[in-house]
Amino acid sequence: MTNELATTTKYDIQLKANEAVKAFDLLPVNETTRADYKARIGLYVDFINQHGLNRNTLLDYRRYLDSRTDYSVSTKNKYFTSAKRYTGVLHTAGLLPVDITKDISGKDLKGFKQNKKHKKDGLQIDEVQRLSEYLQSLEPTLPNYRLKAMLALFMYQGLRQIEVIRLDVTDIDLKNSKAFIHGKGRDDKEPIALHPYTAQALSDYLTATNKKSGALFTSNSNNSYNQRMTTRGLRKVITGVLDNLGIDNSVHGFRHYFTTTMVKHYKGDLLTVAHYTRHKNLEMLQVYNDAINAEADLPRYYKAFEGLTIW
Repeated sequence: MTNELATTTKYDIQLKANEAVKAFDLLPVNETTRADYKARIGLYVDFINQHGLNRNTLLDYRRYLDSRTDYSVSTKNKYFTSAKRYTGVLHTAGLLPVDITKDISGKDLKGFKQNKKHKKDGLQIDEVQRLSEYLQSLEPTLPNYRLKAMLALFMYQGLRQIEVIRLDVTDIDLKNSKAFIHGKGRDDKEPIALHPYTAQALSDYLTATNKKSGALFTSNSNNSYNQRMTTRGLRKVITGVLDNLGIDNSVHGFRHYFTTTMVKHYKGDLLTVAHYTRHKNLEMLQVYNDAINAEADLPRYYKAFEGLTIW
């Protein structure tokens, strides 16, 4: 570690940290990831201001995150990843004389080990049925056509939130029942087949809006009216409906529902399911398959102790 870094004051680091936040805009990541970095970096900045900055700062920060019992493993990983990228940005932007990540072994910089089993279930069939009945009862208005189109992309296509908001009108090919998706971690758009229900919902929506180009879904809020909808805005719309129906789940729960339904229907044929879910590997799909098999095996497990009671 150089003397320059060793003698840097906390006040100087604070100024440099604020400037480095702007440098996140230079990272080759999507807007959602960039916003996530910025939202989580404040904790690391506070940590630096309290403890100073030295060659062990990242390791000390990792230990601090490890001690937080109010954060899930997933949340800890997000905060630590933001801190690592932030430290690199400081050096790249010329605000930090050395890259302190180079003084730490790759093993020490690894995130927290996370259990791959799902912590929260997707929507259950009765909840989806309740949602279906609600949608069927809606009047044929533009806001309702919009809502149905969004939910169809979640329920029948299993799209991710970022994939939904990235859709342009020109990505929808109703003639051939296809859509072109800018998927997670993809540089190019990939075609997917539209379920007939999705195609109908999109057709109704596009007819009602008479849109020919631009973002498929735009915001209705005053501050960003007619601009491309954000994932936050999308979640607000969908969770509002779920809350009204008494469904305690998240927007991501639709993808869990879609994937679980497909794994069950295709009886564990994960290669075929991956074609529809667009998972890059089968590891995550195997998690779904294992959960389905474990649930199906419960009666046999219960029977093993049949007759042995403590009441």
